[in-house]
Amino acid sequence: MPIHTLQSADSAELADYTRMTDVALRRSLEAERGLFMAESSTVIRRAVAAGHRPRSFLMAPKYLADLDPLLREVGAGEYGPVPVYLAEEDLLKQITGFHLHRGALAAMHRPELPAVADVVTGARRVAVLEDIVDHTNVGAAFRSAAALGVDAVLVTPRCADPLYRRSVRVSMGTVFQVPWTRIRDWPHTAPGQGRTGGIDLLRELGFTVAALALGEEAISLDELAAHAPERLALVLGTEGDGLGRRTVAEADLSVQIPMAGAVDSLNVAAAAAVAFWATR
Repeated sequence: MPIHTLQSADSAELADYTRMTDVALRRSLEAERGLFMAESSTVIRRAVAAGHRPRSFLMAPKYLADLDPLLREVGAGEYGPVPVYLAEEDLLKQITGFHLHRGALAAMHRPELPAVADVVTGARRVAVLEDIVDHTNVGAAFRSAAALGVDAVLVTPRCADPLYRRSVRVSMGTVFQVPWTRIRDWPHTAPGQGRTGGIDLLRELGFTVAALALGEEAISLDELAAHAPERLALVLGTEGDGLGRRTVAEADLSVQIPMAGAVDSLNVAAAAAVAFWATR
């Protein structure tokens, strides 16, 4: 593996890594260049093990020995040599905009997203993340999905990117473990304006669509778990507002988690974990 020791943050080869704390910039650059970031040795190993192709590595010299077996494996593989950039921690912070305390970064080639039908083939339980905007919540939901046996995750068009650095890091790399894709034509407007393709597609694929939402007609999560359908799609909504009214109206049923202590709802990541555990 070609190893380059950096003395400056101005190198053109570092364009993948610069200004990583600028969320808007990273979204545009990662889409434009077809890449995503894996942060920490654990996450990088999981990405490579899942078949993701590295573009380059960036790390402090002290972490080189720890990742040496992986670097050798990658270099001996079908992709050929992949550059490794070394920089002291002060320079790493200058390059990325944050203190890299988890060992290393890798710029990875972003894969093409598969079709929904391909992702849910054989799945009995899937999660749909509707318009969740916080990357931490997306990553936490993926980690719970992996830990509690959810077969696939679908994210709506306006949901945060599961492959954004923070999502990947919070998920501990489980975004590479759970099959996922984006589901198109998801409802955003008010009820009564005709159906949209996303929920109908799930129904056509044999899923009962259960919206996690408060309401007089909602059944309890206990009841759903006791009479779980053969194929179940659990839909969880964005922070604050929850699911859209049209989503709730078009779902086959609404489900709520029984609450105590005058609390009406949980953070979406916590609600996801509870729902995944109850329906496991």
